[in-house]
Amino acid sequence: MSTARHSRLRLVRTAAILAGASLALAGCASSNPLESEPDDGDSSTTTDTIVVGSQAYYSNEIIAEIYAQALENAGFDVERQFQIGQRDAYMPSIESGDITLFPEYTGNLLQYFDPETDARSAEDVNAALADALPDGITVLDVSSASDQDSYTVTAEFAEANSLTTIADLANVSEELVLGGPPELEAREYGPEGLLSVYGIEVGFQATGDTTFEDLVAGTVNLANIYTADPRIETSGLVVLEDPEGLFLASNVVPVVNADIADEIADVINPVSAALTPEGLVALNVQSTEEQMSSADIAAAWLEEQGL
Repeated sequence: MSTARHSRLRLVRTAAILAGASLALAGCASSNPLESEPDDGDSSTTTDTIVVGSQAYYSNEIIAEIYAQALENAGFDVERQFQIGQRDAYMPSIESGDITLFPEYTGNLLQYFDPETDARSAEDVNAALADALPDGITVLDVSSASDQDSYTVTAEFAEANSLTTIADLANVSEELVLGGPPELEAREYGPEGLLSVYGIEVGFQATGDTTFEDLVAGTVNLANIYTADPRIETSGLVVLEDPEGLFLASNVVPVVNADIADEIADVINPVSAALTPEGLVALNVQSTEEQMSSADIAAAWLEEQGL
């Protein structure tokens, strides 16, 4: 056999061996995914998007926007689902994990899961809420800011009668007339509640949508107004403290998917610590009186708080 022919045969055999080896290596690679190349990304950084929701309520949307911007400032990807509606509309999405962070209110949320609860004080409500939440969702730190029923008076009436708490109403010499929605008369924190808890007797006037106006005009001298109402600040009203827990405490609290709670706690807990009752009212004033957007309000507040 010629030298040229031997050379050609060696080349053919070598090519066949190399081809077979390549196929064998490819087969091994495809059959063992654990040996695939690692991702070049930082494995300590999550790629999941935090979905922040809000009620169809301007005050709640402001808080949700604060959460969203704080997370974005910390490097998280955030999706907003705002103005959803009320609790029956959004809670199923929180429980399913479609929404992963939502500003809520402790007392009202507790009553949603446990309508028969007898918890009233902030401490009791917080403890009961932790037990009432379904699997898969939890809460982060509770804020001192609240948006709940209160008994409120004008600054002039408070000063004239040295009023700080509801209990101080016992020292008022003139007749007390309580104004509020018609259903307040029969509620446990209405006139009967004031009498049984504080020993305070009041008359009642159903004022409905004009409760604030009736209080300022002096038609009533005690009114049932929510604590985050911006008119408390703009009109100089005084919210009376409730040391005996006549009202169900309802503080702002972040509700979060349990799987990401630890991951975002260091960002959201400082927000809760910085948000005060007076601060929430001031944020609401910026929305209703100054007509600022939720995004602008949140950005300015975070900068002011150093967050």
